[in-house]
Amino acid sequence: MIEIKTFQCNPLQENCFIVSDEAKEAVAIDCGAFFPEERKAVARYIKDNGLNLCHVLCTHAHFDHIFGLDTLYEEFGISPKLHAADIFLYDKMSEQLQAFMGVPFDRQLPPLGDSMADGDTINFGSHLIKVIHTSGHSPGSVVLYMEEEKILFSGDTIFRLGVGRTDLEGGSWQQLLESLQRLATTLPDDVKVYAGHGPSTTMSLEKKLNPYFRY
Repeated sequence: MIEIKTFQCNPLQENCFIVSDEAKEAVAIDCGAFFPEERKAVARYIKDNGLNLCHVLCTHAHFDHIFGLDTLYEEFGISPKLHAADIFLYDKMSEQLQAFMGVPFDRQLPPLGDSMADGDTINFGSHLIKVIHTSGHSPGSVVLYMEEEKILFSGDTIFRLGVGRTDLEGGSWQQLLESLQRLATTLPDDVKVYAGHGPSTTMSLEKKLNPYFRY
């Protein structure tokens, strides 16, 4: 039995997910908690529910998805994992924030753990998460697929009836379209999609109505 807790975080309303199972093992996905109350809420949820945080995963390294990684590292000692192609963005966190919001990042991001690569599997409890590389929004964007449960965490690759922008450093419109086509042809229609921003959706809806799946 999978439990998914969503926290809407920071001024860009990014979705941070804590995914746990019946064994009380958990993974954090895209911890963008920025304000102190957001950081406290995420940590408190993990502690109050007696969860053992096993992994901290990042679908990509844009600033709004990694704000809260230092809190998880300080509270639980877990280094975040992301695709190697996005490490350069991770290392430029303060520059990203300065460019978009006009303020410096006055906290220290934690050291990274092992990089994720296309086809990797990540275990927690009795469950598996498959890493699918979906470059386009950023060079190292990935989606995280739980095949047995038919759940996809899409980061900023897929939104409900939309997609992430590609005009940021390292972005590629052509690569994003290729990534969308790969997902459209390999994932079943009944997969539920938890996006990095906005409401959840399904692959069926996106294949039928998302205009970016039709290029």
